[in-house]
Amino acid sequence: MYSSLKRFLIGKPLKSTELGEQKLTKLKALAILSSDALSSVAYGTEQILLVLATVGAVAFWYSLPIAIGVLILLTALILSYRQIIYTYPQGGGAYVVSRNNLGENAGLIAGGSLLVDYILTVAVSVSAGTDAITSAFPQWHAYTVQIAIVLVILITILNLRGVTESASVLAYPVYLFVVALVVLIGAGIYHAATGGITAEHEAAAVGTAVPGITLFLLLRAFASGCSALTGVEAISNAIPNFKDPAAKNAATTLVMMGAILAVLFSGITFLAYTYGVAPKVEETVVSQIAEHVFGRSFMYYFVQGTTALILVLAANTGFSAFPLLAYNLASDKYMPRMYLMRGDRLGYSNGILTLGLASIILIIAFKGQTEQLIPLYAVGVFIPFTLSQTGMTLKWIREKPQGWLGKMLINSMGAIITLTVLSILFLTKFGQVWSVLIFLPIIVSIFHRIHSHYSSVGEQLRVEAGYVPEQIEGNVIVVPVAGITKVVEHSVNYAKSIGDQVFAVYVSFDREEEVRMKKKWEERHPDVRLIVLHSSYRSLTRPILKLLDTIETKANENNYEVTVLIPQFVPKKGWHNILHNQSSVLLRTYLLYRRNIIVSTVPYRFSK
Repeated sequence: MYSSLKRFLIGKPLKSTELGEQKLTKLKALAILSSDALSSVAYGTEQILLVLATVGAVAFWYSLPIAIGVLILLTALILSYRQIIYTYPQGGGAYVVSRNNLGENAGLIAGGSLLVDYILTVAVSVSAGTDAITSAFPQWHAYTVQIAIVLVILITILNLRGVTESASVLAYPVYLFVVALVVLIGAGIYHAATGGITAEHEAAAVGTAVPGITLFLLLRAFASGCSALTGVEAISNAIPNFKDPAAKNAATTLVMMGAILAVLFSGITFLAYTYGVAPKVEETVVSQIAEHVFGRSFMYYFVQGTTALILVLAANTGFSAFPLLAYNLASDKYMPRMYLMRGDRLGYSNGILTLGLASIILIIAFKGQTEQLIPLYAVGVFIPFTLSQTGMTLKWIREKPQGWLGKMLINSMGAIITLTVLSILFLTKFGQVWSVLIFLPIIVSIFHRIHSHYSSVGEQLRVEAGYVPEQIEGNVIVVPVAGITKVVEHSVNYAKSIGDQVFAVYVSFDREEEVRMKKKWEERHPDVRLIVLHSSYRSLTRPILKLLDTIETKANENNYEVTVLIPQFVPKKGWHNILHNQSSVLLRTYLLYRRNIIVSTVPYRFSK
């Protein structure tokens, strides 16, 4: 049943030799790795206007120079991450750059920030898409959380089916969104040029004096507008997903994404200023622009529909990048090794499942209202931005390759700007982002503990020159029995086949039953000693453990091993297990932590 359902949902397993077929072309990669960055166009301009609106509509002209500042930062980031892709073609992005150039802790801070940010990406994006759906169908508003959870599950399943399959499905909505906004911008500029517009607010001329405007307010608006840059780093983390030559294809895709993002963001910002659009609680800036340009026509609903779709599908950027980042951290022994394993469809299934589950928990915790997480989301992006830019700057200064000065200037400019944005976010939104100062040290501490464990395990397992294992002279077999049954008979016969010293142990709660058991045992197994332990307090494990202490001490004196063979019957149907007391499982759990005892299970499988 489980296997059939899994095959239906995920598809048949793929051979390891088919890995090359699961790599992405540039167009497919652009769709699934840029959806987060491109979706931010839907709210980037709005975030700028929300800050400027505190002064008044007359300040909206400042959105134009602020947008230019955002585009300068975007250019610096694109050029920088393009250099990162060629310098670190194995992927890993900010984590690898920071670790190699700034040290272990800087790398772990970048990696931890990005892991959390990808979880936030999924939760925030799906919640935003759900809000768009419930806005169109208000009767569904009471089911916001359930709808968001279903969407996360669907995207998770789609990614479990493989990278190329998810890309094939998700590419269409992304490109439809790009087409919709290009048409909107083109039509909007045409109407503006021909005078066919009615501005909602009279747009103040560029350069108009604005009472109450301050440098701090402008910096705050700039920092808010930088939310349009979230997701830019995803391509550098996912280089292994590209077809060969992977680095070249990834770099080309990054430039394509940057160009599209620049056109869409600048176009929407220009139209918002031209049409005098002001942010409203009940309607987005993009919706207002579309209504001005198209009215309530098909194109208006097309723009709204594709915007809602890409907000949901922006989550897929997280599903593409999180598993690869987890793989890189696991490769360096900072995360569990299960994140190194590929699933049936050659994706890193454990990373995908972890991301899906964590996102669902976040959605439930915030009841689907994740807007308050957006500042945290932005901080989670700009921490690795700043670290990676700084790391690359130091790399060029130290190594001084050909053309290093130009590369260093690009990265140093990016580092200064991203650090400025990060500082502004902390200063202006500290009440919403203070938790970063708590959870990041905790995450880094967990990374160190995992690494310490793996280092300790490796040291203890390493066979050094001259190592000679302790000689074993013999084996004492102990078989706990609960009566005379087929499973016990099978276990005792097996015990006699692997050792000369075999003891059966029976724990009794009743004196009369002891006598009957001894008599039956003598008839069936006169050659195997039965040790009967009376338990006055009805404990099964304590008397056995106490006996094993004695046996273990004597065995160790003679270089003998002690093996406990635990008989266990296996029901034909899994649910039958709850009908039995599972004493064998309990005993095995206790014994696994005994240093000098070998534990083995002798299964007896029922046929019906």
